[in-house]
Amino acid sequence: MLHPTPFHPRTAPLNQSQNWRRWSGYAAAGLYEMTHEREYWAIRNAAALFDVSPLVKYLIEGPDAARLLDRVVTRSVQNMRIGQVIYTPWCNAEGKVLDDGTVSRLGETTFRLTAAEPNLRWLEMNAAGMDVSITDISHAMAALSLQGPKSRLVLNRCAEGPLDDLKYFRVMENAIARIPLTISRTGYTGDLGYEIWIPAEHALPVWNALTAAGQDFGLAPAGILALDVARVEAGLILIETDYTAAHHALIESQKSSPFELGLGWAVNLEKGHFNGKQALAAEKARGPAWMLVGLEVDWVGMERLYREVGLPPQISPFTVRASLPVFSGGSQVGYASSSAWSPVLKKYIALAHLQRPYFEIGTNLLLEVTVEHQRKFAPARVVKTPFYEPEWKKR
Repeated sequence: MLHPTPFHPRTAPLNQSQNWRRWSGYAAAGLYEMTHEREYWAIRNAAALFDVSPLVKYLIEGPDAARLLDRVVTRSVQNMRIGQVIYTPWCNAEGKVLDDGTVSRLGETTFRLTAAEPNLRWLEMNAAGMDVSITDISHAMAALSLQGPKSRLVLNRCAEGPLDDLKYFRVMENAIARIPLTISRTGYTGDLGYEIWIPAEHALPVWNALTAAGQDFGLAPAGILALDVARVEAGLILIETDYTAAHHALIESQKSSPFELGLGWAVNLEKGHFNGKQALAAEKARGPAWMLVGLEVDWVGMERLYREVGLPPQISPFTVRASLPVFSGGSQVGYASSSAWSPVLKKYIALAHLQRPYFEIGTNLLLEVTVEHQRKFAPARVVKTPFYEPEWKKR
């Protein structure tokens, strides 16, 4: 059986569609209404409230906490300030990505690590001989993600401390409904947003306070399907969709390095030893053979393919989590792993893995689409990600 999250008593009555998805052993709302349209536009125009409690969460404490994390992740943890959050992948010895998530520095020797999948055994193996404790707080801590241009207004109405001075990728102690908690300015939508970390036993009063505060701002509960479209617009990757965790890969070609995932900016080769450093340094010197980039499909060209058979374009309103081959001339040069119609951009976009040199910005390619059971090719162009980044995201 799937576990209910601490917010299930609130989310279940609101889920008109009864669309539930499996997420780390929990039942998570896929969408609340018959379509995800209102939930999506709440992200982009107002405020959307996601239950992200299924995220795997670890509390890492002790004199060697920073040393452990610096050994595991590709970014520098020793240099983090208290209250800072970083996004980072972590790799095996061959420099292939095992998972990705965030590290929050809550104190001088206290950190919180979030991950997509369980990593406790991996952390404990790397912590051998260190003075550090690792506690799995996944079930003990509930989490909400409040995303959208009006999210700060909602929080300022119900939080004890104002959020106006909380900078992008920072975390602060605060309280809602008199319940002490932490709020980070982070998210998975590419918009202004915050994540609220709450002791599980106090989850429901915080939900009540947020939804009451959000009534005047168009706040809506939102599920995974709306989030999936928003994260593609933001150019954000999803484990087991846009990359395969290295320890799950069946063959070598299924593994990806941070450079191949477009995360070279998150690899600090100047710091001391960390897992995969030698392999990553060699890869940087020679250049990656693959790269995950953005693809923008030419809509006129896409429309023409359907018009030839007498149909308007048949585009899924949901993110397509499937491999779609990408061609240059008659040769396949890569594949799209996530593709979606962007309502805010009015464009069909994709995250694609491309071979060198086809991942260069501006390269014209062809994306395979199926039109009336026949394989067709829509013109597409390599573009920078994120596809969508509003100016208020970091302001």
